[in-house]
Amino acid sequence: QVQLVESGGGLVQAGGSLRLSCAASGRTFSTYAMGWFRQAPGKERDFVASISRFGRNTAYADSVKGRFSVSRDNVKNTVYLQMNNLEPEDTAVYYCAADTIRDTFTSGRRIDYWGQGTQVTVSS
Repeated sequence: QVQLVESGGGLVQAGGSLRLSCAASGRTFSTYAMGWFRQAPGKERDFVASISRFGRNTAYADSVKGRFSVSRDNVKNTVYLQMNNLEPEDTAVYYCAADTIRDTFTSGRRIDYWGQGTQVTVSS
């Protein structure tokens, strides 16, 4: 069992930046592809970004390309989401995710573990 704990959410003005962190329990962090999803009120949970086990490959949703960057530190068992030039449309609960099978992912269908989520609110 893996536990994922997100942090770093908050309230920021449009154009600002935030960095989310997701700390994973256990000794097998480097065996998981990791990533982020988000869910706005009344909407489905959508893919944001993912990163392969050793960080060689990444994937991003079109809506965040060029603004968000995903990275990981396998020594600290942590994955990060750097969010720059934030827009009100980025307001959502952001969830960390771990996948034991895929190299990177863009779908939440086969996610093995989810975090509890952290709120990001971008004011205009």
